[in-house]
Amino acid sequence: MRSPLLIDTHCHLADPAFAGRLPAVIRAGRMAGVMKFIAPAIEPEEWQRLQVLHKSHSEIFPAYGLHPMHARLFSRSVLEELESCAQSAIAIGEIGLDYTLAVSREIQMHSFRQQLRLARKLDLPVLLHCRKAFQDLITILQNEGEGRIKGVMHAFSGSVETAVKCMGIGLYISMAGTVTFANAVRPVAVARKMPLSHLLLETDAPDLSPEPYRGTCNEPAFLMATATKIAEIKGLTLGEVAAQTSRNAVELFRLPALLI
Repeated sequence: MRSPLLIDTHCHLADPAFAGRLPAVIRAGRMAGVMKFIAPAIEPEEWQRLQVLHKSHSEIFPAYGLHPMHARLFSRSVLEELESCAQSAIAIGEIGLDYTLAVSREIQMHSFRQQLRLARKLDLPVLLHCRKAFQDLITILQNEGEGRIKGVMHAFSGSVETAVKCMGIGLYISMAGTVTFANAVRPVAVARKMPLSHLLLETDAPDLSPEPYRGTCNEPAFLMATATKIAEIKGLTLGEVAAQTSRNAVELFRLPALLI
């Protein structure tokens, strides 16, 4: 019996951790049932690397954005470069707010707002990063989105209550390897509470390796561990989780459908 088909909705394949071995990483992912890879690039140098990868790997679907850690780089020329890159993108991201960073909230908010406006202009969903800033992020999405911005809370780390609020403004919740950790509390509660119709799966490779791969470089092939844990938490089959989360990704990102 073949493995259920999955979509890794957030893997940093242009990261230097994969330099020189990306074909092998993609092959391993496909052997594990991961058929499509959404790859965000988070600053201008990485945008250029991802453009090259996208041209040679049809299974990689690119997203471009300025991560809050790089918000100081934001300028009108950078925004214009982002818009140019985004012509071949399936999303803007990863973007958002992170109040654990040594980057002023004002600078982060300005960069975030401008990129949301670009996403609205181009009719693209957004990949959202948020740490210790959920209320501000939701407020800005409500103000800037005008009810028309769709997207996903990547590697969600918030509470069930926050997840419900995010779902209420049209966002999906993405589960990463953290849900498999022995000490996981919030991710497990969110996975149990949220309807499968609003969940996505991701690795966030090369970070957040799931059990039993913790301590190693994460890669898309490990996504099955997260899918298996979600199935266990929700009392569903692995096939049910794979099929619905893949349909969710196809719908949100307007991807070619998997033959599920």
